[in-house]
Amino acid sequence: MKAGSRSGVGTFLLQRCRHKSLFRLAPGLRNCRGNPNCLVGIGEHVWLGEIDENSFHNIDDPNSERRKKNAFVGLTNLGATCYVNTFLQMWFLNLELRQALYLCPSTCSEYLTGEGIPEDKDYEPQTICEHLQYLFALLQNSKRRYIDPSGFVKALGLDTGQQQDAQEFSKLFMSLLEDTLSKQKNPDVRNIVQKQFCGEYAYVTVCNQCGRESKLVSKFYELELNIQGHKQLTDCITEFLKEEKLEGDNRYFCETCQSKQNATRKIRLLSLPCTLNLQLMRFVFDRQTGHKKKLNTYIGFSELLDMEPFMEQRNGVYVYELSAVLIHRGVSAYSGHYIAHVKDPQTGEWYKFNDEDIEKMEGKKLQLGIEEDLAEPSKSQTRKPKCGKGTHCSRNAYMLVYRLQTREKSPTVEVPAFLQELVERDNCKFEEWCNEMAEMRKQSVARGKIKHEEVKELYKRLPAEAGSPYEFISLDWLQKWLDESTPPKPIDNAACLCSHGKLHPDKISIMKRISEYVADFFYRRYGGGPRLTVKALCKDCVVERCRILRLKNQLNEDYKTVTNLLKITVKGNDGFWVGKASLRSWRQLALEQLNEQDDDTEHSNGKMNGDTQNKDESNEDKREEEEELNFNEDIVCPHGDLCISENERRVVSKEAWKKLKQYFPKAPEFPNNKECCSQCKILEREGEENEALHKMMASEQKASLQNLFHDKCRPCLGSWPQETDELYIVSQFFVEEWRKFVRRPTRCSPVSSVGNSALLCPHGGLMFTYASMTKEDSKLIALIWPSEWEMIQKLFVVDHVIKIIRTLADDTNPESALYDSEPKLCPECREGLLCQQQRDLREYTQATIYIHKVVDNKKVMKEAAPELNVSSSEAEEEREENKPEGEQDPDFNQTNGGTKRQKVSHQNYVTYQKQGIRRSTRHRKVRGEKALLVSANQTLKELKIQIMHAFSVAPFDQNLSINGKILSDDTATLGNLGVIPESVILLKADEPIADYAAMDDVMQVCMPEEGFKGTGLLGH
Repeated sequence: MKAGSRSGVGTFLLQRCRHKSLFRLAPGLRNCRGNPNCLVGIGEHVWLGEIDENSFHNIDDPNSERRKKNAFVGLTNLGATCYVNTFLQMWFLNLELRQALYLCPSTCSEYLTGEGIPEDKDYEPQTICEHLQYLFALLQNSKRRYIDPSGFVKALGLDTGQQQDAQEFSKLFMSLLEDTLSKQKNPDVRNIVQKQFCGEYAYVTVCNQCGRESKLVSKFYELELNIQGHKQLTDCITEFLKEEKLEGDNRYFCETCQSKQNATRKIRLLSLPCTLNLQLMRFVFDRQTGHKKKLNTYIGFSELLDMEPFMEQRNGVYVYELSAVLIHRGVSAYSGHYIAHVKDPQTGEWYKFNDEDIEKMEGKKLQLGIEEDLAEPSKSQTRKPKCGKGTHCSRNAYMLVYRLQTREKSPTVEVPAFLQELVERDNCKFEEWCNEMAEMRKQSVARGKIKHEEVKELYKRLPAEAGSPYEFISLDWLQKWLDESTPPKPIDNAACLCSHGKLHPDKISIMKRISEYVADFFYRRYGGGPRLTVKALCKDCVVERCRILRLKNQLNEDYKTVTNLLKITVKGNDGFWVGKASLRSWRQLALEQLNEQDDDTEHSNGKMNGDTQNKDESNEDKREEEEELNFNEDIVCPHGDLCISENERRVVSKEAWKKLKQYFPKAPEFPNNKECCSQCKILEREGEENEALHKMMASEQKASLQNLFHDKCRPCLGSWPQETDELYIVSQFFVEEWRKFVRRPTRCSPVSSVGNSALLCPHGGLMFTYASMTKEDSKLIALIWPSEWEMIQKLFVVDHVIKIIRTLADDTNPESALYDSEPKLCPECREGLLCQQQRDLREYTQATIYIHKVVDNKKVMKEAAPELNVSSSEAEEEREENKPEGEQDPDFNQTNGGTKRQKVSHQNYVTYQKQGIRRSTRHRKVRGEKALLVSANQTLKELKIQIMHAFSVAPFDQNLSINGKILSDDTATLGNLGVIPESVILLKADEPIADYAAMDDVMQVCMPEEGFKGTGLLGH
């Protein structure tokens, strides 16, 4: 190394940064990353000056999880269980229901015997009633801001990740609760669901002829009100009770008239419950899409609802007060969020229950607030109607709950002693957790104060004074040391070392120079290494770095010099061979190589802490780089010598080669007088001789078998030729491969053997019957005249002779002929082949089928589409011949398309049928058809989704059939339904869909809806 280089590095290490003082409290100052002496802006501002104690920890105040005074307790959303939480809060505020549940005796033996609650055992409710009891007790007296309902949800078997129909959940759970409580002895408990929620109405049918009135009384737990076309709740109730005419095919059979008569039918309300649940049918079935959709229309409702006008007997008090509004946020029926506005029956104040968060409304008034502004606006969106005092309107409310107005005070509900003991135990756990968190915060603050003093003291002594010993440490580690959120790890300087085990010069920019005193403290406290002192800088890497920089600066000048030298004609044997491709790109190659060397030296020993490169990725990159040709390797033959093609190389002068060698010292060198590779010359001569031989073979074979080559005058088993009693058989695959060779003898390999073993089973028997060879298997074989067979035996190696022999029982009657084969048919293997073919047709992973849309029950035939240009099989075959090897017809998917040949010998004989099919025999699409890629294990439901995209026909409107068989089971697989590759499925649409955008919800439901199937709500 020159002295100047060494002193230059020293000057770099001693340069000052632009920051005058280390202790300027300015968080916005940025660090001079290229300067190892700059120690400002590395995170020190957090520790200098006064510090807030809260910055020493990342633990939230445990008191933020504490229930506020006179506030309700929230419920944790377990994923998609907000719909459950809203109903739990609403039922909790039904004081009569809560009181009845508290009276329900527990089945737990520890409580029944009076022994108390074991200290070492957690309480586990056994029944739905016990789960509700415990939940309600916690909601009433817990000290937590919110509680976890996972035990209740798990007991019901609900999927926490799937949002369900809230209205269906309400009905099913009420039914389950009623059934569970019906076993109780206490009538106040047993009948609570009926008393609170159950009313009666009657279906009344009146005969128009005789006036006979029949009445069917039924119980209800909620009234399901249609909201389409209505603006007010009272209009929805009126429609629910309106009279319906039974006429025509829908006439009513009158018992008095003993015949079908026109009649009227309506619903009459007989009695109403204390709690009236009104379900607004926002989620309706859309016939076009086959799925639910949400109606985002405004419905007005009042806080007082007089039901007397709707009752059959109007002599009672039927004034109801609004007590709860259940809201669904979102425009889709398959997504969104559920919240509840519920009135406290004891104070009359309204609260918004949103999972963990509960908000009290001001002034004892219901305030729906922003809930009505969350639906996405659309062009057809109506404006929100004006609401008077005591009335509200909502486009997101899906359930309204009214309570019968009464002057009686709401009952005071006390938590039973055993439940209160459980709540107090949970409260004790909560207090312990709060104390534990507070103690952790306290300890973190204490550690932070110690660290604060330590950092302030060490940071003062961090800079290395002039002339004092110093060491290098990574900036990354220093920043982690100053980061209060992460405890520092041991110092690891390995990533900053070069291949010689010393400090890499390019790593100095991400290192900091610190005093030896502070370095000693760091290594004593945190450990690690290796230590990088002033002698750690690598001299060899500095020299190499200077060489690369010098070559980079010199490259442009050398490029001009080499360009001029290449214009000079080289005389004699003084030059060198260089590849033309290498010469065209030598500057780019040189620059890339210098950059790679630069990167190699920079990354010679990994990266900084926490930024290590994936070994597999780096190895893969290296392999890819090795596969690329280096300079002058484009004229190296496979044997490592000079290639024989002079078109790919040229001679350059000694001076030009010397310049190039500076950049490519390892490039292969070939003097002008160097002989070409002798092995390549021999191979070239042999190749020319082989081409001539192949042309001669092809010409001879074509002349000997002209009719076979041109596919003319071919015998047919269906109409046996009279001039012979025997025909020979070869595989069609052999014939096609032979024709390819004859057409292009220089490109294709010659066919040496007939390969008839592919047509035989492992036992040597024939795989095809005479009947199948006249029909479906005819495409796998080629019939040969006896004269042609003699020539084939001379030209090719014949492994097995296969022939069909005709025997005439009566010489005058050709129809009396008997046909036999040599060798004989193997019945067992033939049966196995057929079974395997059937399995293959039903176990495909990717195949093309065709969907044909039927218009007026008539299928569009080829003749109805004269504009379709259907090419002949010969033209198609010629196009297949011209395709590059390995390229497949996109309309013809077979798993063996890329393979040359598969033998039908031993275990693989059954696969022969797949690889010999002529592509020109495939199904041709006609107008009204579309091709789809399917697999055998996909369901009919999934196929209908594909058809919906292709034809814009909703799954519900699709009528599918194949070969006259209706496809109706959406859960069945295509393989089980008999859909095989190349099948044509007929599609008849019930109705055209005008608005394809209306099917957005369909794509949100890829799997069939299962609702509450398999849950505890249905008794599972």
